[in-house]
Amino acid sequence: MKLRLLDAAGRSLGHIDVLDSLFDAPPRPSLVHQVVVARQANARQGTASTKTRAEVSGGGRKPWRQKGTGRARHGSIRSPIWRGGGVTFGPRPRSYAQRTPKRMRRAALRACLSDKARSGGLVVVDRVRLPEAKTRHMVELLAALNASGPVLLVGDGTEPGVLRCARNVPRLRTLPAYQLNAADLLRSSRVVMTLEAVREAERIWGGRGGAVEPGDGE
Repeated sequence: MKLRLLDAAGRSLGHIDVLDSLFDAPPRPSLVHQVVVARQANARQGTASTKTRAEVSGGGRKPWRQKGTGRARHGSIRSPIWRGGGVTFGPRPRSYAQRTPKRMRRAALRACLSDKARSGGLVVVDRVRLPEAKTRHMVELLAALNASGPVLLVGDGTEPGVLRCARNVPRLRTLPAYQLNAADLLRSSRVVMTLEAVREAERIWGGRGGAVEPGDGE
């Protein structure tokens, strides 16, 4: 598969060969859904807790005698039907963790990245270079690359100062190639990857890409 390579001003530098297994994988929506749901479940703390009638304080004495008062029979003020009493079937600390094998996570990542490449949501830039490490220059670069909305910048090889100024841009998230995942790809309408990030992703997820081809004037 070939992807167009742009410079920081949005001009075409030609095309690069990339791995079909990573950028042209078949869509697998059910697998992607399973992996993303598992990732969200694993992020849950599961620390919500309530006290049962055995754990709340008080309630050792019967509130009133069994008969003769005209009121309902009660044995404890910590009954679940009393204000301040225990909770019936309330949440208890638990683990929401779901196991997702590495092969599933890799397949979901390939499917999401390939979908971005086929739909035009993936932008490959030669290098992220700014005149100064300032937020306004980062905004101008994204505008030149036609990257609007939620944007994911995979900026391997980019200077740390440039990545720091990117933190101030709303709806822009930065990740290194080794932290790519299906959830962040789905959350972003545009994915901007440096050429180094593309090669690093190919190395991590299996293989090496080709060389840059001469521009065709487009």
